[in-house]
Amino acid sequence: MSEVYMDHRTPWWSAVVARVRSVSYSPDPTWLVGVLLMITSALAFASAGIFTKSVSAGAWDVIFWRGVFASSCTLLFIALRRQTAPQLFKMGRTGVIAALIYAAGTAAFIPAYRLTSVANVAMIYAATPPLAALLAWIWLRERPAKVVVLGCILAFVGVAVIVSGSPGGASLSGDLLALIMAASFAVLMVFYRRFPQTPAAGPAAASSLVLLPLALVLGDPFGASGRDIAILAGFGLVFALGSVAMVEGARRLAPSEGALISTLESPFAPLLAWLILAEIPSELTLVGGCLILIGVVVSQIQRRSP
Repeated sequence: MSEVYMDHRTPWWSAVVARVRSVSYSPDPTWLVGVLLMITSALAFASAGIFTKSVSAGAWDVIFWRGVFASSCTLLFIALRRQTAPQLFKMGRTGVIAALIYAAGTAAFIPAYRLTSVANVAMIYAATPPLAALLAWIWLRERPAKVVVLGCILAFVGVAVIVSGSPGGASLSGDLLALIMAASFAVLMVFYRRFPQTPAAGPAAASSLVLLPLALVLGDPFGASGRDIAILAGFGLVFALGSVAMVEGARRLAPSEGALISTLESPFAPLLAWLILAEIPSELTLVGGCLILIGVVVSQIQRRSP
C-alpha cells in the first residue's frame, strides 16, 4: 500500500529532481563567449555619448576623427583576417548601399548627442528593432506575430512620450536626429536580411571613409585641440572594439539572443552619463524608455519561442 501511495504522490517532485539533475551547470563555452562579446559591444556603444560630450570640438570634427580611428582599426581587423578583398574591394553594389545607409545613421547620431541628452538618444535608438519589424512587414512582407505588433506599439508610444518631454528647439532637434538614426539602422537591419550576402565589416569601415570629405568641408577637424583628438582617438578605438565584438558575438549566438543582449546598450548609456557626466534623465524619458525596452524585450522573446 505504501508503494502505491508513494508512486501516486512522488511524480510531481521526483520529475523536478530528475530534471534538475539532468541540467548541466557548465554553459557551452561558445555561447558564453558570445554573450560576453555582445555585452562588451553594448558597453562600448553605450559610451558614445560620453566621448561626444567630453570634447569641445564640433559635431563634424567628432565625426571626422572618430571615423579616422574607427575605420583604421576596422580595416586592420579585416586585414588580419585576410578578408580585405571580399569585405571591401568586392563588397559589390549592396555593400556600397549598406555603407551609405550606415553613414547616414552616423551623421545623425553624433549631432543628436550634442543637442539632447544621452538618455533620450539611447532610449529612442532602442526602438530600432521594432522599427525594423515594421519595415520588414512593409518591404519583405514578413507578417509579424500579434505580440511583435504589441511590442512595436509600446516602442512607438515610448518614443512619443520621450519627444513630448523635450522643451523644443535644440533638444527637440536632437530627438528627431536620434529618430533618424534609429530609422537608418532599422533600414540597415532589414537590408541585410534582404541581401544576406552583403559583408558587414567592409561597409562599416567604408561608411566612416565616406563621411571624411564631408566632415572636412563642414567642420574644422585640424583645428581641434590635442586633448580632443586624443579623446576622439579613444572613441574610435572603443567603437571599433564594439563593432568587432558585435560581429564575433553574433556568430556565436542565435540572432534573437544577440538582438536581445544588444538592447543592454540603452540602459548602459544613461547609467554611464549619470555616473560620469552627472546627467539625470527626465521623468518622461524614464517612462518612455521603459515602454520602449518592454516592447523590444516582448518582441524578441516571441522570436525566441519555438
